[in-house]
Amino acid sequence: MTHSAPAVFETQIDDLELIHRGKVRDLYRIDDERMLIVTTDRVSAFDVILPTPIPDKGRVLTEISRFWFEKSRDLVPNHLCENQDLSSIVTDAGQRAQLEGRSVIVRNLKALPIEAVVRGYLIGSGYKDYQASGAVCGITLPAGLQLADQLPEAIYTPATKADVGDHDENIDFAETEQLVGPEMAAQVRDTAMRLYRMAADYAAERGIIIADTKFEFGLDENGTLHLIDEALTPDSSRFWPADEYRPGISPPSFDKQFIRDWLETLDWDKTAPGPAIPDEIVAQTRERYLTAYRRLTGEDLPGIA
Repeated sequence: MTHSAPAVFETQIDDLELIHRGKVRDLYRIDDERMLIVTTDRVSAFDVILPTPIPDKGRVLTEISRFWFEKSRDLVPNHLCENQDLSSIVTDAGQRAQLEGRSVIVRNLKALPIEAVVRGYLIGSGYKDYQASGAVCGITLPAGLQLADQLPEAIYTPATKADVGDHDENIDFAETEQLVGPEMAAQVRDTAMRLYRMAADYAAERGIIIADTKFEFGLDENGTLHLIDEALTPDSSRFWPADEYRPGISPPSFDKQFIRDWLETLDWDKTAPGPAIPDEIVAQTRERYLTAYRRLTGEDLPGIA
């Protein structure tokens, strides 16, 4: 068992204004142009933030996003600022220590009101849609597909972004055209599809199937599209070990699905407050996140003993 750094459930930064505390991320204003995004070790399931953090989860998500942001620069610019030195922004050394490896300084861009979801496999809400209608988000699929089957080709199935505690709602492409205009809707779709294909091909060579993923995009002052938020992490994607995958069953995964499966065994009504997570489930979940990082990058997470 690898040694973990102390878990960070919630951050407090005296020097900066807290803009928003999400399910996992704490957002702070640096100035009019920049924000600090801190990825905590909080974990949510069924849209409820659970009381037990997963040590190193935030660091894994931050570093995997950073890895993909770098890898996708030729496909789309992203919101990362070049200077990532925190010392002049957060002056208190103790507060700065809790941010190490789990924070990024980003440009303050105008977020688009859609989740750009790409699915390569039939799972989750997509499978439920398919069972009911033979289609996913209005896209008709071949008959007879099983749970977790690979789709003939990846499909773009956008959603509206929900507030904390609400569910994202699947929408069709025509609705995204109404939200952001036909030209931007097409650009978002095409960029998301290119990003997914690039990442899925790369991950496949390293024994990971990226079954689906969601991207968020924002615009700069010139209207240029940028990739924002997180990118291709186990929280925003389904990562499956290729050597354990087979259609017809929900495959094991490198993410919090392990916690969801455990929660399903409990007598819990899926409303707050959520139950505390036992140490054994915490440890096994943490190891899944670390394994995803290892497989993708070929390295151990920095600072892991």
